[in-house]
Amino acid sequence: MPFHFSSCDLNPKLKILALEAYYGGSHKAFLDAWIARSRHEWTVYDLPPSKWKWRMRHSAVTFANRIAAAGSSTFDAVFCSDMTNLAEFRGLVSPEIAQLPMLLYFHENQLTYPTAKKDTRDHHFAFSNLVSALSADAVWFNSEYHRTSFLEAMTEFLKRMPDHQELVSIERIGSRSQIWPPGIESIGRSDDAPHAADEGRPAGDRPALPLHIVWAARWEFDKNPEDFFAAMFALDAAGFDFRLSVLGESFHKPPDIFAEAQERLSHRIAQWGFLPTRADYIACLRSADLIVSTAIHEFFGISVVEAISAGAIPVLPARLSYPEILAGLRAETKRLCLFDGSVASLVESIMTLAPLVQAQTWRANVQAELAAAIGRFQLDVLAPEMDDQLVRLVNR
Repeated sequence: MPFHFSSCDLNPKLKILALEAYYGGSHKAFLDAWIARSRHEWTVYDLPPSKWKWRMRHSAVTFANRIAAAGSSTFDAVFCSDMTNLAEFRGLVSPEIAQLPMLLYFHENQLTYPTAKKDTRDHHFAFSNLVSALSADAVWFNSEYHRTSFLEAMTEFLKRMPDHQELVSIERIGSRSQIWPPGIESIGRSDDAPHAADEGRPAGDRPALPLHIVWAARWEFDKNPEDFFAAMFALDAAGFDFRLSVLGESFHKPPDIFAEAQERLSHRIAQWGFLPTRADYIACLRSADLIVSTAIHEFFGISVVEAISAGAIPVLPARLSYPEILAGLRAETKRLCLFDGSVASLVESIMTLAPLVQAQTWRANVQAELAAAIGRFQLDVLAPEMDDQLVRLVNR
């Protein structure tokens, strides 16, 4: 039976069964980081981060079989990511498991996740997300933008059905949903120590250095690399002095623009491609002046939040989850950090920020403002709060 605590037990310890059908990337990072900080006891069943469509199809069966083969175990709750059909899992396991409170975490969803032009959307996966959410006792989204866009898109999706549209499902999911971002590790800014170029100088402006612009995203179409590199080409053509680091992974053949940009901007490149270690990645973020995104899809934006934590000034389109990430900033800072999504606006924003980031006082003040704004995303803050939410779920 689920665990219940008394009013005098302020920090109960639960036994959590975690199901992660895509144990890699942000899914793995979030789960591992939470468990490392959690007071609860976790048992994790996971699958490799590949063949995502197959993972969504088979993982409920595979996890149910693994749990049955493991024999009798006692748990208080189940944590499951969106890559498993939770309704199927609940119907396949023993009554002892099926009756447990279950939490579903949406890193992404298969209705509003953009598809490549050559692909057509398989709405069976979207419906799996729907029934998973309906079968969960609690549903967590990684941003308000994600929750809102999913529920709105699912409403329109159901309205296209010939009958039995079951729109009440949307209300049920919304009523049991919360926002819990995946969070980031504490990084700290590079200017916690003096810049080498600043040694012996009085407080004031930094020496004029090429602006270091960083892109840190998957090399795929939904991150809109065409607009990013169009802006870089425009800056280069104007003789603007900058260095460029293009980070991130490429899981398939990247868009052709990457090869073109590597050739045309070779004289600007500081780093090109995936960095082999976490330390190398963090070091590059700490050396950045600006972190730039042109994404047309972003449910949260871990790489942007990490870069801000490392001291980079964000230049982000005023869409998706980005305004939410920057909530709490002064209006003037928001105006500088958010552009209207066009290439021309991005170029203008970068050129406007260039002299400002060289000014030591302005930079330090804005970094402090940004650090305060994203402090709520620190895992050391989030983990105990999420632990408490699990206790509330079990004892409601």
